[in-house]
Amino acid sequence: MHGALTTTWIGILCLVIFVVGYVCIAMEEQLHISKSKPAIFMGTLLFILIGFYTLTHGGKPEFDALRGEVKSLVEEIAEIFFFLFVAMTYIETLINRNVFETLKYKLVSSGFGYRKLFWLTGLLAFFISPVADNLTTALILSTVLFTIDKTRKEFLVPGAINIVVAANAGGAWSPFGDITTLMVWQDGKAPFIDFFFIFPSSIGGWFVTAFLLSRFVPDEKPHFDVKLEKVQHMYYGAKVVIGLGVFTIFSAVMCEQLFHIPPMWGMMFGWSLLSMYSFYLQRFHNEDSFNIYESVKRVDFDTLVFFFGILSAVGALHYIGYLGLVAQGYTVIGPTWANIGVGLVSAVVDNVPVMSAVLKANPKMGIEQWLFVALTAGIGGSLISFGSAAGVGVMGKLRGIYTFGAHIRLAWTVALGYILSVVIWYVQFEVLHWYVLTGAPK
Repeated sequence: MHGALTTTWIGILCLVIFVVGYVCIAMEEQLHISKSKPAIFMGTLLFILIGFYTLTHGGKPEFDALRGEVKSLVEEIAEIFFFLFVAMTYIETLINRNVFETLKYKLVSSGFGYRKLFWLTGLLAFFISPVADNLTTALILSTVLFTIDKTRKEFLVPGAINIVVAANAGGAWSPFGDITTLMVWQDGKAPFIDFFFIFPSSIGGWFVTAFLLSRFVPDEKPHFDVKLEKVQHMYYGAKVVIGLGVFTIFSAVMCEQLFHIPPMWGMMFGWSLLSMYSFYLQRFHNEDSFNIYESVKRVDFDTLVFFFGILSAVGALHYIGYLGLVAQGYTVIGPTWANIGVGLVSAVVDNVPVMSAVLKANPKMGIEQWLFVALTAGIGGSLISFGSAAGVGVMGKLRGIYTFGAHIRLAWTVALGYILSVVIWYVQFEVLHWYVLTGAPK
C-alpha cells in the first residue's frame, strides 16, 4: 500500500486538504490566522486519515509500514525542531545582552544609508550561511535588520528578501549550509570539495536579485541623532555568549562530520553550555545575569509548530506517493530540466522530502547534475516566502512586515536570479566544462 495511494479516494482527499491548508497558510495576512494553525491541523489530520484507511483496507504489513514512516518522520522533525529551538534561544539571549542594538548603533552611527545597510546584511548572509547554516544566518541578520528600523517597510521587505535569498544561495555551495546539500553529500553523490564549484552560480544569481531589490530601497539614511540616541554597548557576558554560539555551531558540524550523529545533538550540547553559563552569572554576577528560560519564553514557537505541521503534511504526501511522481520526471524530460523543476517544486513543498524522493529514486546522472539539484533545491525555496526554512524564520522575526504577499510582489527579482543561476551552471558545466570533479556518484 505504501506509495500506491495516489489514485485512491484517500490519496485525492489528502491532496485536497493539503492544497486548502496551503492556501490558508499563504493567506495568513488576509485571514488573520497564524500560519502554524492550518499547518498543524492538516499535518496531523492527514496521517490520521491514512491510519483510518489502513485500518479498513490493510493488514499488519501496511500498519508496520505506516508506523515506520511516522517514526522516521518524527525523528526528522525532532532534529529540525531542536536545531531551531537552540538557534532561536541563542538569538533571544543575544538580544537580551544588547548585541544587536549595539551592532545597529555602530552601523547607523557610522553614517551608513539604507542601501549600504541592505548590501552589508546581504553579503554577511551569503558568506556566513556556508559556515553556519542558512536558517540560523537568516534569523540573526533579520534581527539586525529589524533593530535598524522597525517600521519602514520599503527598507525591511527588500532587506528581508535579500537576506533569505543570500542565505539560501550561500548555503547551496556548502555541504552543511543547507539540509538538502547535506543529504546529497551524506549520500555519497558528490564529494565535499566539489560543492565549491557551484559558487559562481550561487553568487551570480543572488547578486542579480540583490541589485534589482536595491532599486526599491530608499536612498536615504536612517533617522539618527548622536546627541539624542543613547550610546549602546553590549551587556556583561555578551562576548561569551557569542563565543558559545560559534562553538555550538562547531559542535553541530562535528557531530555530523566525525561522530555521524544528528547535528541537533551538538546544538543541544551548546544549549546546555549556555544554560550553565546562565547559572554562573546568576550565582556570581547577579546584577548582570540573564535567565535562559526567559530567552526560551521569547522563542517563536509559532514557527516551530509550523515546521511540525508542514513537514508532517509533506511526509503524508510522500507516503501516499505524490512526491515519488516528481522523481519519475527524470526519465521523461531528462536530468537538467527535472532538476530545474525540483527547484520550482521546492518553492511550494519543503525541499527536504523533495530531495529525499530524488535520492530514493536515484536517477542515473553524473556529479555535475547532483550538484545542480543541490543548487536548485537550495535556492528554489527563495521563490516563495515560506518555501525555505530561512524564509519561514524571517517571517517569524518580521511578523506582519515580511509576509507571503509582500514577498510575492517582488518575487520576480528572485525568479530572475534563479534563472541566471541555472544559466551560469549550464555554461560552466555543460558548455565550458570549468570544473574538476574528485569522485563519482554512488
